[in-house]
Amino acid sequence: MTEVEVYAFTAAEQRAGMMSDGAADVIPLGQDRPETYGDAVEAYLRSAGVGEASKRIYRISLTTWAWLACGQQPPLGKDRRSAQAPVIRFAALADLATADLLAGAFVERARLVDADTVNRELSIMKAAIGWWRNRGWLVDNPILGIERRPAPPDRTKALSRDQLAALFDLVVSVREKTFWKMLYETCARAQEILTLDIADLLPADKRGRVLSKGGATDWVHWQSGTAQLLPRLLRGRTRGPVFLTDRKAPARTPATDVCKITGRGRLSYRRAAELFEALTRPLAHPGIIDAAELELRGGWTLHQLRHSALTHEAEDGTNTPTLLARSRHASVRSLERYARPGVDAVADHVAGRDPAARRRSI
Repeated sequence: MTEVEVYAFTAAEQRAGMMSDGAADVIPLGQDRPETYGDAVEAYLRSAGVGEASKRIYRISLTTWAWLACGQQPPLGKDRRSAQAPVIRFAALADLATADLLAGAFVERARLVDADTVNRELSIMKAAIGWWRNRGWLVDNPILGIERRPAPPDRTKALSRDQLAALFDLVVSVREKTFWKMLYETCARAQEILTLDIADLLPADKRGRVLSKGGATDWVHWQSGTAQLLPRLLRGRTRGPVFLTDRKAPARTPATDVCKITGRGRLSYRRAAELFEALTRPLAHPGIIDAAELELRGGWTLHQLRHSALTHEAEDGTNTPTLLARSRHASVRSLERYARPGVDAVADHVAGRDPAARRRSI
């Protein structure tokens, strides 16, 4: 026996209270190793603290590695949904041959799908391997040396005006409609808007008082779209948070984050971002109808509404001082990436300067 040896009690022994000295049989850590890779994945998802909302994405990502461990590629698109992943022995992950297959198949996987997808799959697999190694199921890391793929800079963060029109046409709750519209019309950060209380609003002036990044008190200004939606959202409420959760607030919630009339709490950034991402997946990938594939690719981010608003204002000729006031950036350098014209604006500019098109219009 080694100087230090770690043992794990079985769940049945723990439930029976058989953990006293000499009263329980113990199992050396690692001896409960599952037979198949699929069983190891399910054990990880059950016990490693993975949230319910994330389990589906984790399972899909980890299942991808079952194909890669055989030197194969998972089906793409709608064919993935009905495909059965290969059944491999979990012990195979310890083989050097499997590590070679994983490395080669990952290179091919990175060629077939975008960098964000393969990097997400790699991160999830690293987390699972770490958990398996902590349990003693693995000694070596079979994906050691596999590196993240560099993601090219995204020049399309600003949504087009047609995409925004489709967004605002979605059938969603008045809370989501108001929140999204206010984010776009104010050019504000999502966190700033979520901290708004009803007392901070000046509806007649179409403005609200927020705490900006860094703690400064500032004003955000909105337009008629938000002004028309706010009364429907508030429904006569005169105090408390503007944007509320769907459920009653837990007892430990600070009083300033609870509506005294409804008992509901202030909507969190995490929940608001999750909803926006999920609801915009079909808009972000209009050519994809498979639900599992959409879930893997994801939707838009709340920050894109702020980015889009500033980009569109720059395209419409808003001067730099006004853009700085709208964005509340400290410098022009910080504003530069937002004021970059979008692809549609550049296309319109090029078309408008096309000599042949001008001659045809004369």
